[in-house]
Amino acid sequence: MTDDHETDRSDGSPAESVPDSSPSQGADPDCGSDTSAGTRHGRVDRHPTPGRRNSLAFWTDAKHPLRVAFNYVFVWLARIAPSLRLRRWFLRRIGVTVAPGVSWGLEATPDVFWPELISLEEDAIVGYDATLLCHEFLQDEYRTGAVVVGKRAMIGAGAIVLPGVEIGADARVAANSLVTRDVPPGTTVAGVPARPMGGDDASDSSNEENTDDQ
Repeated sequence: MTDDHETDRSDGSPAESVPDSSPSQGADPDCGSDTSAGTRHGRVDRHPTPGRRNSLAFWTDAKHPLRVAFNYVFVWLARIAPSLRLRRWFLRRIGVTVAPGVSWGLEATPDVFWPELISLEEDAIVGYDATLLCHEFLQDEYRTGAVVVGKRAMIGAGAIVLPGVEIGADARVAANSLVTRDVPPGTTVAGVPARPMGGDDASDSSNEENTDDQ
């Protein structure tokens, strides 16, 4: 078993997409316009729903069911594997970009539909039961967007990162936060939605994070 990066993107690619260049229906109210600093929607692709029902009803048109089933098995294994090396290996099998030194906590969950849109840079930590989402099924469309966790960034236990978000190098996300916009390098954010924290609060938050690095 090796740590060499391998991906499998041979099937199940998203349908033709239209880049989101303006505020979209159903967008997070916290995100503001696509041109403002720290937003994610400029990197989120929108895919119209092909029928009259909501987009989730047509999920098999968005991604091949066999690919989703394959991803699900490896996601489950990555969540419970007893070693970091095994977890990294399972993540790479479903297309996640995993740099050297990445620590993936127990029960942490990558996106099941588009895990290949996740990039974890060197020495990043994704804590216990955190979730990285690369898709959103909405009423009139579904959206896909890459998630990047920067070098030496830390995501606390139970945090959720939405599609299109970039976590900067050395940034920290406090436990149980909902990250709806980019986190600048070296910044600590907390809350629902996640907001920058002050110096003392940031130190306390980083000390309390449970990343479960076993």
